[in-house]
Amino acid sequence: MATIGLDKLYYSKITEDENGEETYGLPAVLAKAIKADLSVELSEAVLYADDGAAEVIKDFKSGKLSLGVDDIGVSAATDLTGATIDDNGVLISTSESNGPSVAVGFRAQKADGRYRYFWLYRVKFGLPATNLQTKGDSITFSTPTIEGTVLRRNKLDGNGKHPWKAEVTEGDASVPAAVISGWYTQVYEPVYSGGV
Repeated sequence: MATIGLDKLYYSKITEDENGEETYGLPAVLAKAIKADLSVELSEAVLYADDGAAEVIKDFKSGKLSLGVDDIGVSAATDLTGATIDDNGVLISTSESNGPSVAVGFRAQKADGRYRYFWLYRVKFGLPATNLQTKGDSITFSTPTIEGTVLRRNKLDGNGKHPWKAEVTEGDASVPAAVISGWYTQVYEPVYSGGV
């Protein structure tokens, strides 16, 4: 079903242990969302046998997330891009600014009024783009865009896999209500009863 809205854009700082496995901090509001574009790049291999394709493997390689937001606050900018704040409270971006990876969560409203919820487990952002324009006969809003690379997380889930995204639709009969009501209290952790 088509989506007609986007809101509740959050991020969660990541702490890594000595093995690189992620622990997620409490989610915080990133900004008011205007637009989110997610594209995925796959690694593909085709095995040919008997003059035709016998096996095809398509694995997640990485993704690109482009977020249009109303404004990136100073706190979010330091957490996402590695920029610093000087003694006068001025945000300083340097050529060495290299922010840590974060998890990103948001929701998209569907045409039936229900929401589809997302967590991207590991996103590495670059510096935000700024587009400015002088006022003319009419007012045009200029808003920042920030782009990040979506990666799989290092920590294995209960099935021994490396997830990169969690997605759920509100109102699905198989989804406990607590999953939706707690979506922004912590980064969603996959649950499996069997495991590996």
